[in-house]
Order: sequence, then structure tokens, then C-alpha cells
Amino acid sequence: MPTKQVIPRNLRHLRLLPAIADTRSLTGAAQFHGLSQTAVTHALHKLEAAVGSPLFERSSTGAFPTDRGAVLLARVRRALDRLDPALESMAAGLSRVVTQSQLIALIATADNGNVTLAARRLGLSQPTVQRAITDLERAAARPLFDRAASGLVPRRACLTLCRAARLAFAELDQAEADLAEFDGRIGGRIVVGALPLCRSNLLPSVLVAFQKERPGIPISVLDGRYDDLLAGLVSGKIDMILGALRDPPPMAEVEQRPLFEDRLCFVAGPDHPMTRGPSPSIDALAQKTWIVPRQEAPSRHQFESFFQNRGMAPPRNVIESGSVLLMRETLRQSDMLGCVSGGQAAAEIRQGLMVKLVVQPDVPARPIGLTFRSCWFPTAIQGRFLDLVHDCSSKL
Repeated sequence: MPTKQVIPRNLRHLRLLPAIADTRSLTGAAQFHGLSQTAVTHALHKLEAAVGSPLFERSSTGAFPTDRGAVLLARVRRALDRLDPALESMAAGLSRVVTQSQLIALIATADNGNVTLAARRLGLSQPTVQRAITDLERAAARPLFDRAASGLVPRRACLTLCRAARLAFAELDQAEADLAEFDGRIGGRIVVGALPLCRSNLLPSVLVAFQKERPGIPISVLDGRYDDLLAGLVSGKIDMILGALRDPPPMAEVEQRPLFEDRLCFVAGPDHPMTRGPSPSIDALAQKTWIVPRQEAPSRHQFESFFQNRGMAPPRNVIESGSVLLMRETLRQSDMLGCVSGGQAAAEIRQGLMVKLVVQPDVPARPIGLTFRSCWFPTAIQGRFLDLVHDCSSKL
């Protein structure tokens, strides 16, 4: 069985794989790329040595991908489909000369706004990173950054290329996971962006079930603001976002898949007087201090609509937080009220740590589900994780 190897990111070598497959010939690939057959043969041998097995079967009838070669070839095609349009729109022929090192230097410089900081992040010398950026700008026949007092500001074409490069590199990461799965090895990882509701409700059940089936597969759960998670998703840093869906979808590049519906819930601490006796008036509710979702959250809009639909301004004295733990402890120590997803508060309510008010918001249920890139093609382990998300959500 082939041992685990990291796929080399030599773009010029990887570009030969589709050419060999399409022409069924190393000679044809050499002619297509303007190389000698010896150079193509040498490049293919280096790739096969790194992968640990032949990628093509060569015979008198031509060169055909092996089973493992077909796995790698599919991901390489997807990677180049992400990368090449951005390169060619910048300069004709740029895709044939750009290197991985140049793209990595470009991404780091765009992220840090400074070549010195980019070099430090990459563990390289400043002249090495500067030379990579200069060579790329020369090949593109245009500057990729504007110089400002605050540092280097990436131009739009630069940002487009950085995003395309990240997605291409993510596809090559997926290729390593695909090959590991093909060989029966542990490989790949899963990165989930978790919004508040699913962190305390759905996701724990999914993680427990997945780890029982696939121990050893690393999983990263990232929490944060929706816009930050969305940026990570479209750049390839995050595989999926689990939580409240947006209407309309935030951009054409993502797809949303509903799983279940959730309703907003008004809660208080277990000893709050409003949890007993008659239903509090809207005036009484409006005068209280509330812990509410952040301004950009759909549930915040629903909270404010509850009061506006009754001819009242929403409460002004609010604390914005997506943490159910902070809400629970603050409500326990005060007479504040909380507005939270019903699913997010379900465990605290069951344990008596928070109590639902008699009056509840009569707002529409919100769809909760998965958000992922429209072009995303999950690995086998990611596909199984998605299956478990659907299985666990059906039991809520």
C-alpha cells in the first residue's frame, strides 16, 4: 500500500497530468506544453515518486490514468479550473509561467499588507518574497498592489487571484485526502464554521457520532461572526457553515441547504418574577435590559420586529452577544431578559438554568442548515460528515 506523501505543488508538473490524459501520450503532452518528452517523463516520474505509485499505465495504445491517477487527475483539473481563469484574465499565457511560490508570496503579502510581515509568516527572507512578487507583477505586466501609508493595498485583480489560488490549493489538499481514502488510510480533515445555534444543539451530536465512526480524523470547529465565517468559506479555509440560513443567500458562489426550522425564544433567569404569574405587558418587556443577538443576525431583526409590529420602538438598553453561556450566567445574576434561538437554549431550559417567559415572540420560524461553496466537491470523509449532519438534524 502506498505510504502517505504530500502531493508536490509544482504547478508546471501538475499541468502535465491533464495533457497526458487528454492526448493519451507523453509526446502529445510535451508538444502541447512546448517541452521535450524527456522533461515530461522526468516530471511525471517525480510526481509518481511523491504519490507512491504509477499515475498512468503506458502501453502501445497510449497512456491511461491508473485508478489512483484518476483520483489525483480529477482534483488537479478542478484546481486548474479555479486558478487559470484568474491568471488568464490578468495576462495571456500567465498560467503557463506562474509558480506556487509566487502565489503563496502573493497571498501572504495581500493578507499582511507588508512584504516583511509576509516573509516572517512564511519563514522566508524579505528579498525572497519581494522577488516573487516582482516576478509575478512583471509576468502579469501590471502592478498588483497600490502603495499607501498603511502599507501595500491589493488591487481587485490581486484579490481575485488570491482567492482563486486559495481554492486551487484547497483542491490539492482534497486530493491528498482522496488518495488516503482510496488507500484505506486516515487522511484529510474537516473544518466547520459553527454559528451559535448549532454549537450547543446539533453539532455536538454530529461530532460524537463521527468520532465513533472515524477516530483519528482531525476536525476544526471555528466560531465567529457570520461574515468572517463566510469569507473563510469562499476562500477555501472552511468546508461548511452550520447555522441559520440567510434570505436571500449572501452571494452566488454559495449554496444553502435547509435542515430544520428554529423559533426565537424569550428567556429569563430561573428566579425572575416574569416567569411566574400573568403574561407581562409589551410595555414591561420594552423597559427591560435585554441580551440579544448581534445586529447583523437574522434573529436580531426578528427581535426588533416583535416590538415594531406592535407600534413600539425596540428596547434600547441591550447587550449584544451570541454566547448562551454568557446569557445564562448574566440572567442568573440579574433581572435582565434574553432573546435567543430556541434550539440554542434548549439544554439550559431542560436543566432549569433558564426559563421561557409566558409571552413568546410570534415571528416566523428560521431555517437552519448548511452553507457551502457551490463548486465544492467533498471528499469521502466530508461526505460522511454531511450524512451524519442530516441524520442528527432529523432527530431534533
